Amino acid sequence: MTSLLILDFDEHGIKQPSRSALAAAAKLGEVHGLLAGAGIAAAAAAAAQLPGLAKILVADDAAYANALAEPFASLIVSLAGQYSHIFAAATAVGKNIMPRVAALLDAQPISDISDVIDADTFIRPIYAGNALATVKSSDAIKILTVRASSFDPVAPTGGAATIEAVAHAPGPVQSTFVSAELSKSERPELTAAKIIVSGGRGMQNGENFGKLIDPVADKLHAAVGASRAAVDAGFVPNDYQVGQTGKIVAPDLYLAVGISGAIQHLAGMKDSKVIVAINKDEDAPIFQVADYGLVGDLFTILPELEKSL
Repeated sequence: MTSLLILDFDEHGIKQPSRSALAAAAKLGEVHGLLAGAGIAAAAAAAAQLPGLAKILVADDAAYANALAEPFASLIVSLAGQYSHIFAAATAVGKNIMPRVAALLDAQPISDISDVIDADTFIRPIYAGNALATVKSSDAIKILTVRASSFDPVAPTGGAATIEAVAHAPGPVQSTFVSAELSKSERPELTAAKIIVSGGRGMQNGENFGKLIDPVADKLHAAVGASRAAVDAGFVPNDYQVGQTGKIVAPDLYLAVGISGAIQHLAGMKDSKVIVAINKDEDAPIFQVADYGLVGDLFTILPELEKSL
């Protein structure tokens, strides 16, 4: 039984969510990785070092330069007959490509799995993470996306996979890449950060994020997150959003400031190892999941915290 793992990468190497997805796929036996893009020799060399990968399939072609769903899905389908399972991390790339792969293979995709029971049985969260469903599939090829926060990522080095080139697989081209506007930050990526400082509606405006949240995050070498309420109010960009409709995170430390703790937000961060909440409302739902809670005015507490760090 061999699985195929779709690897997501950037200029720094293989992304952490893909390394977590590898940990999930490795529970079922041998795993091959698939890299698709243009000019990806460095990424292939990095992927070959991942422990748990036996082989790296490399599709180096301009057609895959921007991870458009149509050509990428055609490539995966052309390789699918060799595999019992096809895995991808539940990132923007995985969520874009895998439903199309499942449709082309006439299979039922199983999304956002948080555990692997056996080759046919998986666990995934439902109802905003308040319940866990055990799902059993009878499809010949299982199509799965993996909730990265549920699996510890494999180390970036220590493996010795072989590298094999695969040919471009022609398919329908129904979309073209126009442009991408990506936010850039020196802070860690939210989904990979070990410490996250998040602000909510209680921050009142975006300026307060810069004055109060950013200095604390800088001293902790943390990523900055936000609740949906803060994003909808325009305090910060939507790539800061943590929650059911944002990013799912599980850092070592999650500091929630001025966040009431709506169920949609809790679904995205409740697996954090340590949760610290600061809120002036002692009845705020966030305190029900917090390991440490501080009732008080964040406009007083955050400057004091920043000075003490």
